[in-house]
Amino acid sequence: MVTLVVATAVDPASIGPASALLAMPGWHPGPTWQEDAQSFVNKNVRLIKLETKLVKEDDLDKRWEEATGESVDEIIFLSKHVAASNRPALTIHPIGTPHVTEGEVLVAGGKPRWAAPPNPRIGPWLRLLRCIAASHNLSPEFEVVQRSTGGGRMLHRPLLWNDSKNKILLGIGGGHYVPRHMDVVLKDGVWVGHLLSGYSLLMEDPAQLKALTKADAVKMTWKEAIKVAFEATKLAFPGGEVIAHLDHKSFKSWQRNAVTSFLVEQNIKIGKPGDF
Repeated sequence: MVTLVVATAVDPASIGPASALLAMPGWHPGPTWQEDAQSFVNKNVRLIKLETKLVKEDDLDKRWEEATGESVDEIIFLSKHVAASNRPALTIHPIGTPHVTEGEVLVAGGKPRWAAPPNPRIGPWLRLLRCIAASHNLSPEFEVVQRSTGGGRMLHRPLLWNDSKNKILLGIGGGHYVPRHMDVVLKDGVWVGHLLSGYSLLMEDPAQLKALTKADAVKMTWKEAIKVAFEATKLAFPGGEVIAHLDHKSFKSWQRNAVTSFLVEQNIKIGKPGDF
């Protein structure tokens, strides 16, 4: 079982960390498996350098396994992300497009109503990244946060299964950097699943439902997005208890009530203070 670390030469924020990794001892050239890529090997880690954008790399795990015969249990994409705020940040996030409806253009890969099983190491990585940033005096100029779920790149294997019996956070609501979930995410021992931003959950006021056309109603995918994110998180943490953590302030009262009712209907536990 190997870990794939994937970088692209067209993104300085991607190739910079990859070059730093390759400067460490123990690396040697890996297999040639596609024309526009180089690979390097260090124990059970495989670093792939591409010449194209990472969003075009659907099925990467499956293609690597077919070309090399090696089973992939974890994929880490090194990439740049930009929020509307343009504030400097170091981020980690799971990938998926659970809020995208059939027929919408997928500019970042993936497929509608889909999410990859989140890597169980996201929480520990984020806490370690904060320590590293502080030790190099990058804080507070750079905020270290978990970004909400986004992006595509279809994967066929869960990203490193974890059979923890602990509780896992499923964040619902908030902005691009979901700040009100961070108090939970940064607790030692907390496992983290998908975090769905409020703007990715397409919700309509029930008072306006009668005026919606059938085409408009199809776009109301917030329930499906929550279900997909919940199931993907459960898949990554077999045996664990996935608990929804709501950013109450990011919802209007009717939205909060609708989400709460749906979670109860789906038997998804809603977290309270002290549950994590």
